[in-house]
Amino acid sequence: MSPSFDVAAGSVRDALTDAGRGLVEREALVELVALCAVAGEHLLVIGPPGTAKSEAVRRTARALGGTYFEYLLGRFTEPSEIFGPVDLRKLREGLVETETAGMLPEAEVAFLDEVFLGSTAILNTLLGLLNERVFHRGHTRMRCPLRVCVGASNALPDDEALAAFADRFLARTFVESVPDPRLEDLLAGGASLWKAEEARTASLEALDVLAQAAREADLGPVRPHLAHALRTLRSAGIGLSDRRMVKVQRLVSAAAALAGRRVPGVADLWPLIYAVPTREAQALARDVLRELLAHSENPALAAAALEASAGPLARAQKIAQAGRLALAERPKDADTEALSSWRLKLEGVAREMDAGFAPEALPEELRTVREALRAALLSSAPVETASEAA
Repeated sequence: MSPSFDVAAGSVRDALTDAGRGLVEREALVELVALCAVAGEHLLVIGPPGTAKSEAVRRTARALGGTYFEYLLGRFTEPSEIFGPVDLRKLREGLVETETAGMLPEAEVAFLDEVFLGSTAILNTLLGLLNERVFHRGHTRMRCPLRVCVGASNALPDDEALAAFADRFLARTFVESVPDPRLEDLLAGGASLWKAEEARTASLEALDVLAQAAREADLGPVRPHLAHALRTLRSAGIGLSDRRMVKVQRLVSAAAALAGRRVPGVADLWPLIYAVPTREAQALARDVLRELLAHSENPALAAAALEASAGPLARAQKIAQAGRLALAERPKDADTEALSSWRLKLEGVAREMDAGFAPEALPEELRTVREALRAALLSSAPVETASEAA
């Protein structure tokens, strides 16, 4: 029996939270894989080697519960390594059929690293698989269960033929190495990944419920706002192909569904940024759409919405989540060293709130969390400090 819409949205949200734990600066990537899986579109990740691209996709695949296929392409990769070997028994009968068990045509989530290094034969076969979810090779023709394919590369291709293939990936995100201020978090998060911990998972049935809701969503109310955003991008010299402009509606509907909303609104327009093809154009798009993106909000995809928009609502949601997590980690009062470290963490969250929002402009969610932080700091303060504060 399929879960209800609200239950499906909640289970996917919880699974993504667990999947992103320990992946410093890659939470948005985890969320974008899920967004594209619900939208039925594909994601291109551009960034240097060793930046946890494959780990993020792998963990998301486990969280979503789908069969997973991963491969690193090279100049000499054979089609059989991706799609499966030719069935020799059928070949003796004069039929060229492919054994696809455990290969890309039977995967629900796929990750292809260095995707642009594939041969012409591989890329041509991939085109049909990505576009129509159909694998066609020799006498083999089959429907594929693929929800999302994530392609990764160090850079966007210059070759026009490869650029046309890259255009089949509707969403694009650009990642960098973790910045210096977060190196401690990186080390701690990396160490935590070595431990085998129980993580919550969603089900493909939950994903199907959200995908169905996204397909049936009424885009009428938000379509004028999307059209205005696209005109604004055009006037700034950022042109999207007709196909990308039409398909971005799928990302908007999927964002709303994952947030638990059946009707997309202005708060769900932030995926438009990820449909912009280059890093420079994405930065410009954020600037020219600043007012529109300020309304961005998504409890399930908070990191992706924040990265797309840097809107105050999305930023407030991320800080509030950090505050709630910190409050839940309170150590025993007898452990003075741990308590002191915990207090420093609470103070850091409070400073981030104060730096990002004026007191009169503090969103209600943050105001509640800040009061809880203040109460926790007072109740855990050393005796002499508490008496001074009084």
